[in-house]
Amino acid sequence: MTTQPIEHHDPHDPARILDLLPADLREVFLSEYRAAAVSAAHEVWRYRHLQELLKHWSMRAAIYSSAGHNESRRQAETGLGEFTTLDDLAAGRQDS
Repeated sequence: MTTQPIEHHDPHDPARILDLLPADLREVFLSEYRAAAVSAAHEVWRYRHLQELLKHWSMRAAIYSSAGHNESRRQAETGLGEFTTLDDLAAGRQDS
């Protein structure tokens, strides 16, 4: 039996985020990331901002790369499809 290294995928890894993002958002991410990284390098207390930025973009990347995202977005933009209104969500009602 051989030992294989355990791969750890950090969801907040900037390279992973960049790989998951659609091409039109990559430069936006890189610009924000570079600014936050430079800021964090100069002021230690700003490291938290960099962490929050990576968390935010990690969530966005996961959404953009999820199956069905493009179709759901198209439906929302055209108004076609089955949706639950914000009013219904607030009232606790959802169509199934």
